[in-house]
Amino acid sequence: ERAIKPFVIGRKNFLFSKSPKGAQASAVVYSIIETAKANNLNPFYYLTYLFEKLPNIDPNNIEELDQLLPWSDSIPQECKVPNKE
Repeated sequence: ERAIKPFVIGRKNFLFSKSPKGAQASAVVYSIIETAKANNLNPFYYLTYLFEKLPNIDPNNIEELDQLLPWSDSIPQECKVPNKE
């Protein structure tokens, strides 16, 4: 139930987007952030990492794109939220 709550709040916020494309863009960013959180990543550092790497990657190279997914073992340690042990 807690995992769904941000999407319910987001869905209500998307109603106030100025255009369908704006709502879709907001939903994509929201989804990336929530997926990063679900994979124990710091969303700010993960997005920074993506913005640094994506311009230098061939969009047709599936292997390179797979390495950027939030559950990939290739994600740098600084993007990860430290364990509370």
